Amino acid sequence: MAYVFVREPLSREETDRLVNACRGFREKLVVWTLLDTGLRVSELCGLRREDVQWQEGRLVVWGKGGPFGKRSKRRIVPMTDKVKKLLEMHFITNDRIGLSARRAQRIVKRVADRAMITKPVSPHVLRHTFAVNCVQRGISTASLKKILGHDRLETTEIYLNLSPEQAIQEFREKMH
Repeated sequence: MAYVFVREPLSREETDRLVNACRGFREKLVVWTLLDTGLRVSELCGLRREDVQWQEGRLVVWGKGGPFGKRSKRRIVPMTDKVKKLLEMHFITNDRIGLSARRAQRIVKRVADRAMITKPVSPHVLRHTFAVNCVQRGISTASLKKILGHDRLETTEIYLNLSPEQAIQEFREKMH
């Protein structure tokens, strides 16, 4: 049996500490956008002004996979008002995000260290946190699969590693 490394999502308290530890615009842009969209770090770094559908409040993302190799798979990702404001401010003077994936990873790590979060925190952990938050708010796995850009539902279900306590709590909430 293959061992699957489970990246532990941030708790609500850790997420609050991370967001509050952001200093400066670039840190907020990276951390808040990753937390609120579930983008892969490469997708965030590849984002261009023309990929934002301002009126519809969504992003056109060119992601992993697709019929023509790397970055040929297109999907639509909704934006929160917070992310929309950050991107509006950024794209006033820039055509693209203008960060390497490595730089974005360093920003996330620096903010997590400042927030004194002891477990490993990376852009992918923020993607995982986004997915778990979506599920906890009642977004279907089918919708989440589309937003995250997964080909198979099994891939999305990896993000749903709920604790037994969470499963019992959800059961009680939905069945009473």
